[in-house]
Formats: sequence, C-alpha cells, structure tokens
Amino acid sequence: MLKAMLLAERHESERLRQIIKELQRHRFGRKAETLPEEQMLLGLEDVQQVAACTEASQDETAPEGRAERARKRRNNRGALPAHLPRIEVVVDLDAKTCPCCKGDLHQIGEDRSERLDMVPAQFRVVVTRRPKYACRACEDGVLQAEAPARLIEGGLPTEATVAQVLVSKYADHLPLYRQAQIYVRQGIALDRSTLADWVGHAAFHLRPLHERLLTVLRARSKLFADETTVPVLDPGRGRTKTGQLWAYAADDRPWGGLDPPGIAYVYAPDRKAERLFSHLAGFKGVLQVDGYTAYPKLAERGEVELAFCWVHMRRNFYELATAGPAPIASEALKHIAAFYAIEKEIRGRSAEERRLARQQKSRPLADAFEAWLRAKLAVISQKLKLAAAIRYALSRWQGLTRFIDDGRIELDNNTVERSIRGIKLSRKNALFAGSDGGAEHWAVVASLIETCKLNDVDPLAYLTDVLTRIVNGHPNRDIDRLLPWAYRAQALKAVA
Repeated sequence: MLKAMLLAERHESERLRQIIKELQRHRFGRKAETLPEEQMLLGLEDVQQVAACTEASQDETAPEGRAERARKRRNNRGALPAHLPRIEVVVDLDAKTCPCCKGDLHQIGEDRSERLDMVPAQFRVVVTRRPKYACRACEDGVLQAEAPARLIEGGLPTEATVAQVLVSKYADHLPLYRQAQIYVRQGIALDRSTLADWVGHAAFHLRPLHERLLTVLRARSKLFADETTVPVLDPGRGRTKTGQLWAYAADDRPWGGLDPPGIAYVYAPDRKAERLFSHLAGFKGVLQVDGYTAYPKLAERGEVELAFCWVHMRRNFYELATAGPAPIASEALKHIAAFYAIEKEIRGRSAEERRLARQQKSRPLADAFEAWLRAKLAVISQKLKLAAAIRYALSRWQGLTRFIDDGRIELDNNTVERSIRGIKLSRKNALFAGSDGGAEHWAVVASLIETCKLNDVDPLAYLTDVLTRIVNGHPNRDIDRLLPWAYRAQALKAVA
C-alpha cells in the first residue's frame, strides 16, 4: 500500500511539473505557442481532484491520521461570510441519563461547526392579483388598480429573471442554448428563441444607459482604447464576417483619481478610422493605445494626444529574445524592465508625485534608451526583424515617453486589455454573434456588466434594479443615477 501511494505521488509530481512548464510557456512563450489560461486551470483542477481522492482513500485505509488531516482542512478553509443565513441542526443524545448512575445529565457546553450548504437556483411564480370593485349605490364604473408595468408585455419573466439571463450570457459566458438546457433540468421548458426575445427587449431598454456611459467617458481627460474582433454571422454569404468591438475605458485608481472607473464597448462592422472618430467625437485629452494606425489619424485633428503602450513595444523584442540568442533584443528588455521597476515603486501615489518621480528617475533612463536604440539601428541590417522592432519604438517615441510628464498616464494599455478578456471568453463559447444587431446588444450589456465589476457592484442586483426602474418610468433627466457607480453610491448610503 505504501509503495502504491509513493508511486501515485510521484506521478502527480511529474504532472505538476508539466503544468508548471505549460504555465511558463503561457506566460513567457511566443503567442502562437501559448495555451489558453482556462485550459491550464482545468489541468490544475484535475491534479487537485486526484490529491483529494488520495486523501479520501487515506481516510479509509489509514484512519490513525484522519484527525490530523481534518485539523489541517479546518485551518485552511477560512471563515464563512457572516451575512449568510444560518440553519441550525442540533445533534443531541437520545437519552440524557448517565450510563453509570442513571442520573440526569446537564449540559456543560457544546461543539459548534459550520459547513457551506447550497440550495439550487429556484424558480417561482409571482401571481399578481388585481381585485375589482364596484359601488352598490352606483351602477356605472368598476374600479381596479392599474396593472404593474412589465419589461415584456404579455411575457412570462420578471425583471430579475431577465437580469439573470443577461448575467449568465454576458458575465458567466453561458450561451442561451446552454441556459435553456439548465432550465429544462429544473422542469422549466424555455426555448432558446424565447430567451433571445428577452435579451433583445432588455438591450433595447438599456441602450440609453449605454449611450450615457459612453458620453460620460468621452468627457474624461484620459482614456484607454483598444479593439477586438467579433465573428458575426453573414447569412448572405453563408459564413461569418469579422466585426469589431471597440473598447473605451477610464480608470484613475492607480494615481488616486476620484472619478469612478468605467468601460464602454461599441460595435462596428469594420475597423475603419471613421468608427473611431464617431465613437470619440468631442473627446479632448490623452488617449492610451496600441500601435494601430487609426489612432494617429485621430491625433492629427489636434485635440487628442496619444500615449503608446510599452507592452506592445516590448513584445517585439521579447519574441526575438526567446527565439534564440539575441543579445541586442535581450538588452532592450533589460532597459524596459527598469521603467517598470520605477512604476512599481510609485503605484498608488498622486499624479503629481508620480510625475516628479518619473522626471527624476525615468527621464534619464528614457534618454539613454533612445540613444542606445538609435546607435544599434545604425549598425544592423535594416531588413532584420530587430530593425523593425527598433523602428516601431523610435517612430512612437513621443507617445511612449509622454507618461514622464503626466502622472495620470500608465506605462501600458493593460487596463483596457483586461476588460476585453470577458469579451473573448464569451466569443469562445458563443463562437459568433448572430447578426450586427446581436453584436450591438453584446456591446450594450457587456459595457454595463464590466463597469459593474470595475466598481465592485453585483451585476445581477444592478440589472434587476435598473430594469425595474426603467420599466416603471424612471425619468430620463435622472439617467446618471442609473450608472453602475451611482448605484454603488446609493447602496452604500442605504447601508450607512
């Protein structure tokens, strides 16, 4: 038995080492060789499951160590949240008499333990009754309270049900057909087309809120921008076409800014620069972006300054350094790492403190790095990928170093790229949007959900409340009160 256990542990150790190698390849390898993060997490889950199975076997075959293993689990499991309701189960003696003298036993204390229990999501039916009244003295007229407003007239769902479908689809990345399968297991037959009808109605009512969110973000003086592809079904050609979800984000928390974070996605059927001009009409300030050629065209209008992303610039040198011996590319990575070390030190400080620190520490590094790049470019073949990487950096040098004189600017565009991950997961599960309209709905709902996440707001509670308010005639002049950060402020005020 001991030999078998040791053999099993060795196999699991080898598997863990392989997963670590895959993690390293995902983090440091070339993009084409990386594995999706969720695939590696699945591998780790399998290892953890096998380890738990081994422990369960030990509990059966080696009971002498069971108490110690249980003690370790109690020490590592953490505490259950205090807000959860407690259902007490008393496990008591059948007879409260002393087995020796037969006298009555009296309680001297108790052991108390807690376990996490779950009740599956439960459907219920809300029955609305509206009594009718008539006057005995008058023959004319029947009085009755008005029927409450509904998101979908004549439809089955409450606003909370529709919100659950939206969150499952756009936050938890569950396509509607999978949700329908889940509901069938609970005895509720809801066709996928019915769920799609609910989503369409909700997206229509949420559109003004999405437009207002984008308008508020356009009024900021500093934004991040990025775009990602969205396959869209094109029935005319019998295949999919490639649309674009443009993302515009604001997050001033790294330098203590008071404006709440937010992100707005906007769907467009193509990647033309005209889309960018339309989305950011009226925006004046700093736009942090990658190297896409549409952004400089926007800056040519004179109201937008570009701050370029160091991660995109670094990637060119990294791919060369990992492909084989590349001393110049490796040296470039060391230069770039020095800038990130400074940023780590000053993260969380005010914009002015960051600017002063960058002037003192980053400015000399930038001057030296630029001179080094120009010197290397002069002595290598202009046909090499290394030369292209250097030219990429030097041609954007003003935008790459704009952060030195402005403490609000980050070194990279990671803020908006992190917010696009959810879009990519939904895209992977759904494969494609069914139409341009469906992709627009995707942009509307995902904008509100991702902004909820940035502001620590529960998307389900938020969408339920917002849809209910909209259906009941929330005035458009107070639309700002429906934005996610305003909802959070109202919730905190209510708790206080």
